[in-house]
Amino acid sequence: MAVKDRDRFSTATRIRLLGEQTAARVYRSQTRRQARRSRLTGRAALLALVLCSLIVALAYPMRQYVSQRAEIADLEREKEQAKERVEQLRDLKARWQDDAYAEQQIRLRLHYVMPGETGYIVIDPAAAKQARADLGAADRPWYSNVWDGVDKSDASDQ
Repeated sequence: MAVKDRDRFSTATRIRLLGEQTAARVYRSQTRRQARRSRLTGRAALLALVLCSLIVALAYPMRQYVSQRAEIADLEREKEQAKERVEQLRDLKARWQDDAYAEQQIRLRLHYVMPGETGYIVIDPAAAKQARADLGAADRPWYSNVWDGVDKSDASDQ
């Protein structure tokens, strides 16, 4: 036991025990620090910063790209409509080149008749009455017409 007691109080033993205790304290503090430490390291933060800046930098060009693609689609649709309109106009021009079609349209629109034919125009009696009423309004002063319009609008509300 004397050897054991002597060993216990020796400087080397004390230094070894102090080293072990210090190592245990350091290990415990490192494990606590690691538990409290965020998972976000410097590299991860830098990577997140680079990704965010790329997203921000590419947002405007992507928006422009999408809007330009939509505009191109609209212009292509307008181009197709213009082609269809050109085809319709070409058909109409070809029809007007035909004398029979031109004669038909002239008779229909201008009320022309061929020599020896008698032309008739049927007039709607209600339209004739309305035309006569309009002629009466043209003969009166403008302020009378305005006042009549106000009276008619008041009558229609009731």
